[in-house]
Amino acid sequence: MKMRHLLIVFCLGAIGWATSCKSEFERIRASGDPAAMYTKATDYYDKGEYQKAQALYELVISSYRGRKEAEDISYRYAYTYYHLGQYILAAYYFKNFVQTFGASTKREEADYMAAYSNYQLSPSFRLDQSYTISAIEGLQLFVSTYPQSEKVADCNRLIDEMRKKLERKAYEEANLYFDLRSYQSAIQTYENLLKDYPETDNAERVRYMIARSAYLLAINSFVEKQEPRFREAINYSTEFLERYPKSEFKNEVSSFYDNSRKKLNQLTNVGYQN
Repeated sequence: MKMRHLLIVFCLGAIGWATSCKSEFERIRASGDPAAMYTKATDYYDKGEYQKAQALYELVISSYRGRKEAEDISYRYAYTYYHLGQYILAAYYFKNFVQTFGASTKREEADYMAAYSNYQLSPSFRLDQSYTISAIEGLQLFVSTYPQSEKVADCNRLIDEMRKKLERKAYEEANLYFDLRSYQSAIQTYENLLKDYPETDNAERVRYMIARSAYLLAINSFVEKQEPRFREAINYSTEFLERYPKSEFKNEVSSFYDNSRKKLNQLTNVGYQN
């Protein structure tokens, strides 16, 4: 009986403690006192309670506009969104900080965090890459603006990582066209990949796929279109064999070349006889 009584007292005490904590936040939020809200918001921020800090900073921003505290509030306010994983708004408020406090010593960090927030939004290569492109542009701008920054090496690493993702997306799109037998679109997409990512480690396979697509396009074309397309297949095959004389694809590409030459001779002879 005594233990049961102690348990009830303990539970009531815990409930009362939780209620008082919640009441403190509600009481300060409803107080209308900007100084008290600012102080408590900073306390919450330092303790990692970003949701509460954000709510209070939001209430006092207008009250401190034009005052020295405004910079600190705006800076921490942007970070609350970042720490809560709300990266779209984090990027927005970091950019807003830079625009508002252009002379701040925290400008470099805010510029970086705006771009880094977009990096955090960069999705799988299979999805839309708008945030990836925004992150690359932001990081490239950071590098050109702050070439001496200690973050430059990290920016370049992130840019390379995201460019690999964009390259992968382009490669898979080209492969999809190939699988759908849209060989002309496949050739165009593979060629664009080589133009956009000249540093790619996959150049040999991409050029092999171009030669293969060109040959299959010619084979599957109407007779009146075959002659120029077999010539194109010969050109792509020749370029591949000159670039990669020891390639694992050498024999297959050589067969594209030989068969295209034979077909072209047949078409030329038929045309001459006609």
